[in-house]
Amino acid sequence: MNRAIIIILCLTMLHSCSYTQQDDSSPASNISTTDINAQTYVYECPGDFSFVARTETDRAWVFLPGNTINLPQVRSDSGTKYANDSYTFSINGDEAILEADKIKHTGCNNNRARAIWEHAKLNGVDFRALGNEPGWYMEISNKQDILLVTDYGQRTYQFTSAIINAKPQDRTTIYLAYNNGNSVEIIIKSIPCQDSMSGEAFSATVSVLVNNSKYTGCGKALH
Repeated sequence: MNRAIIIILCLTMLHSCSYTQQDDSSPASNISTTDINAQTYVYECPGDFSFVARTETDRAWVFLPGNTINLPQVRSDSGTKYANDSYTFSINGDEAILEADKIKHTGCNNNRARAIWEHAKLNGVDFRALGNEPGWYMEISNKQDILLVTDYGQRTYQFTSAIINAKPQDRTTIYLAYNNGNSVEIIIKSIPCQDSMSGEAFSATVSVLVNNSKYTGCGKALH
């Protein structure tokens, strides 16, 4: 594992759940991180059951505890349907139905806020942060690559080969990067943080200085 990512993981002290594959013919490593049609959902169903699903051009991946299912798309008279001999997954709008082993989960609704984070994770993002007023988000992936979107999506910055300065004694990591006349400094501190709008708790406090504009918010490791 890359040293920078180890630092982030140590800072945030998070242990995200892993998915294991029990279908040898469809290894989870085949999930596309580049399919522009890919969409990710977090379905919350009655009975305190939830699951993550990711749809691609002609298939869907359903992530269950201890099992990752690869389902091809099949013909459907209503909505979109994916199925094999053991599982059926149907989507109609924001609702879904999952049938498996004589168990049928209906009335499952997509939690869009959670789905954004799962989508980033499945796209290979290692650390993600966001803030409000104005709204912004930042993603670190591929060791030292940074995507920063600010001012409610009006401005987008991309940086590669960031310089990383780790300060374990302060539980802080600083990223510095430059590209096309733009500069960014990102400071990640292992200090609990609460989103100012949603109230969601995060394990890291994040500040971003891009050119002369400063943004503050919260973040967490995704792997």
